[in-house]
Amino acid sequence: MKRLHRADLYGWSQFNEDRNIDFHSVLWVRPEGNVVIDPLPLSPHDQDHLQQLGGAAWIVVTNSDHVRDAKELAQKTGAKLAGPRAEAASFPIRCDRWLEDAEQLVPGLKVFELEGSKTDGELALLLEEGTLIVGDLIRAHEGGRLCMLPDVKLRDKAKAIASVQRLVQAGKIDAVLTGDGWPIFRDGNQTLVELTESSI
Repeated sequence: MKRLHRADLYGWSQFNEDRNIDFHSVLWVRPEGNVVIDPLPLSPHDQDHLQQLGGAAWIVVTNSDHVRDAKELAQKTGAKLAGPRAEAASFPIRCDRWLEDAEQLVPGLKVFELEGSKTDGELALLLEEGTLIVGDLIRAHEGGRLCMLPDVKLRDKAKAIASVQRLVQAGKIDAVLTGDGWPIFRDGNQTLVELTESSI
């Protein structure tokens, strides 16, 4: 796994040929138990690295299209699974906890429900105020610039934009770690503002 912009954050990726972008997963290493977000399959090297870093206590799936390898990783590590409450009735895997707006899965990891995306109640996670971790709605198909899902995939564009605007107000976001496409490691708030302005 690759170390990200903080010493306690790691990530691993998989190139998607259909979209010509990388898909990403995130690991937050913490003494009380590590948290994994939207896990892709791990290579043997990364499996060993995860074990060296303490395994996983929680796995968060931001939306039903990002289940990826979550069930398998939970079986291997004994981690508990968390998903979006708005999808609880139809979610493709069983979860130990359903997350909704303003909750904290663990201290320092705040949950935001996003509206207007392609799935109900898609989750965004704000880590200790400065790092935003997102699933599908917010992405980056070119370095240094965020974009949203194409309009044809949005359920409600106005609500989607309002959700991004709400994230701008959530704190001094420096980094935006996307599930799909390039991450943003600096000036996250400003990049989110630019996204809302270009989407209107």
